[in-house]
Amino acid sequence: MLSNICEIMKKAGNIILNASFSPIHEKEGHFNFVTDTDVAVQDFLKGAFSSLCPGVLFFSEEQENQALTDAPTFVIDPIDGTINFMRDRRQSAISVAYLINKQPILAAVWQPYTGEMFTAEKGKGAFLNGAPIHVSDTPFEKALVSFGTSPYDAELARRTMKCAQAFLLQAGDLRRTGSACVDLCDVACGRSDLFFELRLRPWDVAAGSLIVQEAGGIYRSLGHDTPYFDDACGMICGNPHCMERALRILSENSAI
Repeated sequence: MLSNICEIMKKAGNIILNASFSPIHEKEGHFNFVTDTDVAVQDFLKGAFSSLCPGVLFFSEEQENQALTDAPTFVIDPIDGTINFMRDRRQSAISVAYLINKQPILAAVWQPYTGEMFTAEKGKGAFLNGAPIHVSDTPFEKALVSFGTSPYDAELARRTMKCAQAFLLQAGDLRRTGSACVDLCDVACGRSDLFFELRLRPWDVAAGSLIVQEAGGIYRSLGHDTPYFDDACGMICGNPHCMERALRILSENSAI
């Protein structure tokens, strides 16, 4: 089933690559947009996945969603990094997770610009284009920390920057891509060592959370005992060597 999901996602990625112009529409919240290409990719994925798994449910960014249930559900972000897509920054990806009992059991992230397919199946490891991947063993003092700014939630700006400053002073350096699922996959394959954001939606993280964990990393939904995908919440993930001090920084800076 995972291989079929990946083939469908690659076809959807061609919609992104072939979009020479895509009308842009504002959504609720600061600097929050959707393009016609987001909707086209989502519609394509939903149609193909419905044929693959008749009766499956969908929890996706560009639709009105019902509450997440225990039933088999595809959680989809058709373009994670819409602003990047709009500005041709080539740091956007398609994120798909297949959930049962509200937890991912299959996950894939397709970066059409680089041709990278990150995948994971619960209990079977994580892979990049079929090759096994693992989080880094970098210690906290040398950690490369990615973060998101939760731009749609202005009340989090001060807390985010306070945490980022603490990481900058105590760890190695900071990075920001503008795509949460890209950041999660970068942690999974060791390109960075930590990633945090104080509020993300389920479609931003459902696939990446499983990929990180299957790559030997730790994923935490802030304020929850287990990974949480019912609604928006903060998160942090990283290699096991970095997480204790990372969680302390978030706590000390009123993030959790």
